[in-house]
Amino acid sequence: MSGVRSLKNLRRPVIIAAFGGWNDASEAASNVIDHVAELTNAELAFALEPDEFYDFQVNRPTIVKTSEQERTIQWPTTEVLVASLADRDLVLVGGPEPNMKWRTFCARLISAFVTVKPEMVVLLGALLTDAPHTRPVPVTGTCSDPDLAAELALQASTYEGPTGIVGVLAAECAVVGIPVVSLWASVPHYVAEPPNPKATVALLSRLEDVLDCPLDAGELLEQAVQWEEQVNDLASEDTEITAYINTLEERRDEAQKEPSGDAIAAEFQRFPASAASTALS
Repeated sequence: MSGVRSLKNLRRPVIIAAFGGWNDASEAASNVIDHVAELTNAELAFALEPDEFYDFQVNRPTIVKTSEQERTIQWPTTEVLVASLADRDLVLVGGPEPNMKWRTFCARLISAFVTVKPEMVVLLGALLTDAPHTRPVPVTGTCSDPDLAAELALQASTYEGPTGIVGVLAAECAVVGIPVVSLWASVPHYVAEPPNPKATVALLSRLEDVLDCPLDAGELLEQAVQWEEQVNDLASEDTEITAYINTLEERRDEAQKEPSGDAIAAEFQRFPASAASTALS
């Protein structure tokens, strides 16, 4: 690991992490990390050595051109960045979900987290559900610390079942006493192809609430509107899909509130985020 920006002496630091793949339907969560990094001109602190954690036949390296138009290999890895806001610093963690050595992977990150001494760690995720694309994106939030949960009006997670690196990292944070907030967006399973800017905006908005500071959505807002219009156009070409979406809308409108954590957990098991099937593509 090579360092550029120090993780010490940060101002009221909060760590925000998201990992692509199973935990991240439509890349909604990873795109929050990318957006905040671009918004703040975040600086690299370090990157994990990819050979130890990634299967390159699953997460393949890519050939890219540099600003000097030279071709180079870009390896899949997890990066830790430092972003500065007006009155606090954010540590952004992002990359593909690792394929190997999860406990070692988490230990490396936890070691860095202890150096940061964060107020909390915010873990972002997205899962495929039967939420209609025409309604506000449900975002479920939970918190591991009772006092912080009360402050942020969140509940403890009651989910039991399969988990990804986000769940494992949350458990390891609890071991060292770092409070964890988890935010999960519900992404329509019938339009799962990335990106989903509407879900990204929803996660970004809930992240603002947790941090109690504004995060400019920028072009994401217009992209979200365009995304919904495009899905509407595609759906209008298929009467069965249109009827199905109408049913989801009626069900959602009857509920009159966002799904509970238990409901989200049930949807997680029904529509795993790794599912590749898509009704509209």
